[in-house]
Amino acid sequence: MGKVYLLGAGPGDPDLLTLKAHRILGLADVVIYDRLVSVEILALATHATLIDGGKRQGEQEQIQDWINGLMVRYSRESKTVVRHKCGDPMIFARRPEEWEHLSRHGIEVELVPGVSSAIAVPSLAGIPPTFRGVATSFAAVAGHRQNLLTVDWSPYARIDTLIVLMGVENREYIAESLIRAGRDASQPVAFVENGSTPRERVVESTLGAVAAGSVDVNSPAVFVIGEVTRLRNRLKPATQESLSAC
Repeated sequence: MGKVYLLGAGPGDPDLLTLKAHRILGLADVVIYDRLVSVEILALATHATLIDGGKRQGEQEQIQDWINGLMVRYSRESKTVVRHKCGDPMIFARRPEEWEHLSRHGIEVELVPGVSSAIAVPSLAGIPPTFRGVATSFAAVAGHRQNLLTVDWSPYARIDTLIVLMGVENREYIAESLIRAGRDASQPVAFVENGSTPRERVVESTLGAVAAGSVDVNSPAVFVIGEVTRLRNRLKPATQESLSAC
């Protein structure tokens, strides 16, 4: 019987991959990866069969069943299998469910944590989630449509720093919901596109402008809401591109 590693690829920069993740990729027979895992990181799996496990809109459940079947099949063929996700595998992903599925089939599973995009991407762009005298709390929320149908936004209106992952497509709805829940429309926000990579771009604006649909941003991006975004003027690396949207 083989083994499955639930492995985090970090926010995108190959240098932010953990040493353990680097070692496991070199041992892998099969790597089932999500679409945001970079080519540079996949290249580390020098002996592995690479399988694109990215989800397509409307086919998420079917693809997940297919992935579950692949992991079980290859493990029973005594293969070393890596299920590879950008960021950390336990944050806003199906990895805990996959772990449960594999355990029910008697397959050994090992977690290899990754650097979370929720914290690393804003921080690398000069936006720390907390800062003395500015923010003493932060929360991360999933911004995809399925989560938005059930989330109560009122607790998030009171948290100093709110970090939204997978929220670009629904950014207007998220901003509107937070304003209705009591968050100030004039509060600054920032979107960090392709964080930690050479393609990184930061778009700064206000919550009200996002709600009005006047902020142009592309996925993948981390959406940060709160006064800490103003710190970027003091902390941002000099080489980064920044855009301001009113």
